[in-house]
Amino acid sequence: MEYVEPVLGIANCLGTPAYKYLLYHRKLNDYVRNFKRTRDELNCKMEDIELQLKAELLRPLGKIPKKGVENWLKAVKEMIREAQVVENKVGNGRYLCRACNGKLVNEKTREMKEFLDNAPNASEGLTMDGPIAGLLLPTSELDGEEAVRNEIWACLMQEEVSKIGVWGMGGVGKTTIMKHIHNDILKQHRFERVIWVTISKEFNVMKVQDNIASALKAKEYLDKEEDKLRRAAILSEMLKNAGKHVLILDDVWDKVSLEEVGIPEPSGSTGCKLVLTTRSEHVCKYMGCKVIKVKPLLEDEALILFLNKVGPNIVQSPTIMPTLKLVVKECAGLPLTIVVVAGTMKGEYNPRILKNALKDLKERIGKVEGVEAEVIERLKFSFDHLKDEKVKDCFLYCALYPEDYEIHKVELIECWIAEIFIDEMDTRQEMEDEGLTILKRLEDNCLLENNTTQFGLHGIKMHDAVREMALLITRMNPRYMVQAGLQLEELPKKEKWSPDIEKASLMCNYISEISIDVLPTKCQLLTTLLLQENPIKKISISFFTNMPCLSVLNLSSTKVKSLPNSISELKKFTTMLLRGCRELRDLPCLSMFQELKKLDLCWTKIEEVPEGMDLLIKLRYLDLEVFTLKEIPAGLLPKLVHLQHLSFDVDNEKTSLKAEEMEPLKKLEYFTGRFEEFGELNKFISSMQQSKKNLIKYSLHVGSYSMGCERGKSVSIVLEKNSSNNEQQRA
Repeated sequence: MEYVEPVLGIANCLGTPAYKYLLYHRKLNDYVRNFKRTRDELNCKMEDIELQLKAELLRPLGKIPKKGVENWLKAVKEMIREAQVVENKVGNGRYLCRACNGKLVNEKTREMKEFLDNAPNASEGLTMDGPIAGLLLPTSELDGEEAVRNEIWACLMQEEVSKIGVWGMGGVGKTTIMKHIHNDILKQHRFERVIWVTISKEFNVMKVQDNIASALKAKEYLDKEEDKLRRAAILSEMLKNAGKHVLILDDVWDKVSLEEVGIPEPSGSTGCKLVLTTRSEHVCKYMGCKVIKVKPLLEDEALILFLNKVGPNIVQSPTIMPTLKLVVKECAGLPLTIVVVAGTMKGEYNPRILKNALKDLKERIGKVEGVEAEVIERLKFSFDHLKDEKVKDCFLYCALYPEDYEIHKVELIECWIAEIFIDEMDTRQEMEDEGLTILKRLEDNCLLENNTTQFGLHGIKMHDAVREMALLITRMNPRYMVQAGLQLEELPKKEKWSPDIEKASLMCNYISEISIDVLPTKCQLLTTLLLQENPIKKISISFFTNMPCLSVLNLSSTKVKSLPNSISELKKFTTMLLRGCRELRDLPCLSMFQELKKLDLCWTKIEEVPEGMDLLIKLRYLDLEVFTLKEIPAGLLPKLVHLQHLSFDVDNEKTSLKAEEMEPLKKLEYFTGRFEEFGELNKFISSMQQSKKNLIKYSLHVGSYSMGCERGKSVSIVLEKNSSNNEQQRA
């Protein structure tokens, strides 16, 4: 059998004239040398163009690569990847394969030479001017605050003012005002570029550098540099060549060294401006800013804002207006507390209930001392009036994310489903609809901010003060341990792990190793562990031993290569998220996870389906968008009859599906996959129609064809019924 493949290869080559076959056989070594020389030339050309692009992007304002240059670079990287595959194949080839390998190498060499001949020419220009100086930020309406807004604008227009510090207590509206000014600058074209960067409480120089570089569309030029000083030098050069610009640093908690970050000192001669928002007047003065204070709203402004948010119907009732005015007074003119309390009272028309709510609000504020504490109590008033414990749990879950983190709505609802905050229903669509309803409730109460952008990215954020309130509640109830985005380099020490902890969030830190000396020993109640977005490479072999109740584990976007065998002890495991673990190549046997409902292996490097997956009969969600996967074992999918969501990499021909394997999946709602031929697609569609399966969203690929569908969108392949009532596919 070991000679069958070479013989078939020879037979295939003999389809060419015999002299060419002999030439390929005899001159293989020459072809390989030419192949490697051409490959190296192509690689050097690619690197030269990337360096030229870098120099161009650092020079003029708003430069971006031409589309043709981007396409060439992308295609060349794929060509070099293919060349590596060819080199590996030739290196492992047998003597009888020499002729075929010679032909393969020669053809690939010709393809690479064509790429060299068509390389972009620097003399013709590699870049072009960027289309815009910045993006409009989503923001709410601005009620009142006209005086301070005009004052900030006037300072921006004065040549002698180069640094402006906008300060005021939390919730007073600093960020909202600056968002409006940011958008006004863009609309009026007063500056060539406006850069917005949010500074979180846990200040991180490299993160700020990355955010500024991203706004300049040049982050990739900092990615390969780890030295802070060199990064600062590169960023400084970028900003010096970014034209007349305004850099807005939002939510600065402490003094910032501009030199350390790489921000050139703004001056009247350059026309560049620096604006920062902060709760501290001292920060403004220390950094040499023109100080502007944002004061609470005047009584009339506050009432107008409250009435706008509480709704017109409630305003029309004269019997409750006196009570509403007293409620507004208790909000102390802070826009955040006004809109949050108004959201709580929206739709409530009973005067007695409103009076009782006013009494509750006054008592809460009277029990605490200090302006910040009063703000927290006003926000907590809104949380306590949610009443529905399920909605409260969903809200508090958002505090597990780092400060200023944009949470994607789909991801958040998936987390709520995994946490069983949303009751299990017949379909995933019903559960997602319930999640959207809860989100709407929290947005209406202004406890979450809708952060959907003009490009349709659906996200939500928590205001800093609202998150502080949520964290205070979690600290009062020791079920939560939140250490997200705090620049931790290792797990908290053993004594930090309370035996009452149920949910622990350590996401977005710098933890690279989980060693045995910091392992928690008392986590008998821990159900959720969030470790995503950490550079974790190694996990101690006994890490999961003391977590008998763990059901949700998120290791997404870490650098783990494998998981310790102790994970097999998690008998109550329901959710394993390993999305984006690009170093992960294998998993332990999954047969012990009889309760597992969600498994996300998207963008990992596994080559084989994990052992024991066929026993996961409760699995609802499976993402195997893995290009390295070699096959889908026959008989696997028919055993996973409860699947509602199923995804494969459509570019991986080795994971092409058979219709008969898909037929038993009666509950499937979301599906991405590839069929080898149209006949299999037709069988799948016919089966889908006969079983009345309702795919809500799908992306189906057949050879070079694809079809996708989402509610309200058209498809590229039309389905028609013919006279025999059979479904036929028509491209």
